[in-house]
Amino acid sequence: MEELTIRENEINLEGYELSEKIADKSIRHHVYAAMAAGLIPIPFADFAGVAGIQLNLLRKLAKEYNVPFSKDMVKNLIGALLGGAAPASAGPYLFSLLKAVPVVGLSVGMVSISLVSGASTYAIGKVFNRHFAEGGTFLTFDPREARAFYAEMFRDGQKVIAELNAEKQRKDS
Repeated sequence: MEELTIRENEINLEGYELSEKIADKSIRHHVYAAMAAGLIPIPFADFAGVAGIQLNLLRKLAKEYNVPFSKDMVKNLIGALLGGAAPASAGPYLFSLLKAVPVVGLSVGMVSISLVSGASTYAIGKVFNRHFAEGGTFLTFDPREARAFYAEMFRDGQKVIAELNAEKQRKDS
């Protein structure tokens, strides 16, 4: 009987690792999409596009972990999470507004919002992935408790994006 229990735990661990790999791949795809949406030249259209991409990411993660998804609840949770991470959450609005400044503002705003959008999407994906992997749901998610981890993952997201850009430059040269 003990041998069966050990095998069941091994299977569960493998399933967890598989879910992690699927989640990481999904997060990465959504980071690329968020970065592309950040390049939309129209102020605040970029922000709306990124918000939709982040909602889609959480819908997919919820599906992977069999967590019920409610679009309105998730929008509120993202807002609460980002609202507490003031420096990171204010960035997209400010960079989006930069796009209204002729010539220089458009290019600076597009690049900046693209990077911030990618890092924010990465962080949101990592926060909710960890929460779901620990057995949490949207109903049990506490944005205040997740803010420190969000800030850490936002910094990690910036590093990941820098690595992706460096890798792309190496391939292009």
